[in-house]
Amino acid sequence: MSKIKLTTSTFPKRLNKFISDSGFCSRRSADKLIEDGRVTINDAIPELGTKVLEGDVVKVDGFDVAPIKADKSDRVYIAYNKPIGITCTTESHVRGNIVDAIGHKKRIFPIGRLDKDSEGLILLTSDGDIVNKILRAENGHDKEYIVTVDKPISERFVDRMARGVPIIGTITNPCIVKPVSRFVFTIILNQGLNRQIRRMCEYLDYEVVKLKRSRIMKIELDDLAPGQWRDLTTSEMAEINEAVKSSSKTAVNTAKPKNVRNVNAGTNQASVKLKKASKEHKPRTYQYTPPAKDDEKKDSEDQKSNKNDNWPFNSIKSKPTK
Repeated sequence: MSKIKLTTSTFPKRLNKFISDSGFCSRRSADKLIEDGRVTINDAIPELGTKVLEGDVVKVDGFDVAPIKADKSDRVYIAYNKPIGITCTTESHVRGNIVDAIGHKKRIFPIGRLDKDSEGLILLTSDGDIVNKILRAENGHDKEYIVTVDKPISERFVDRMARGVPIIGTITNPCIVKPVSRFVFTIILNQGLNRQIRRMCEYLDYEVVKLKRSRIMKIELDDLAPGQWRDLTTSEMAEINEAVKSSSKTAVNTAKPKNVRNVNAGTNQASVKLKKASKEHKPRTYQYTPPAKDDEKKDSEDQKSNKNDNWPFNSIKSKPTK
């Protein structure tokens, strides 16, 4: 049996990290593969916590897991405009999964999630190490969304969304909310609770009709059409590395920006060249307003008395028909 020649000296290394660093999957997914007995080291089935030594041959489902290059130059980092209906999972048996929709030649997985019924920007990579760093809550990365609701937004609605509302056992962080039109507003979050925007709107008696993520940090959709993806630019990768520099061994993208490929759900043969793919973005700054303590008590009272819909600024006071 031929053995893979390792190109990094950071051994011994935990098995889940070895698999994650290879770009095969995230550490959490690696743990699941190990638990399911799908991973072998030198043809022997290991346990969780096993360490890989230099010269070991690691396989998943019988296929060799190649070790990571020392400079991570073989890693992939892309921005994808996810259409509605695509599911952010790497499970191949799930119809409309994001991996099949993109059809990349390398094994990639999403950084975070975007609901199936939502659309917009999501990042994907083959670098499992950087995924863990970006997803850490303490990094507090900005994410901007364009939201359409089912009835006219009010002054109170904007104010309460911005200062935080109670959902799933916590108070949401203060955020930036700006009206765009009668039914549309933008919101900038620095946290990622499950279905956060939809739950926030629901608490205030609104229903989200359309939700689109337009920006992650300084990475924006720009001219990227639904179903298209592009490689991150050098400046975008520099910003990601700056955001996670508190963690060690951050990736450095040495590759030049590539052309954009058009990937509609179910089709991955066509490709198009996207103009301005490497457009530089000017830094933005945001100021957050801390929530007033009195509002928490008032919200609790409103919920108990079912008076959320009696807002003085709301032109439609009745609840929407479900």
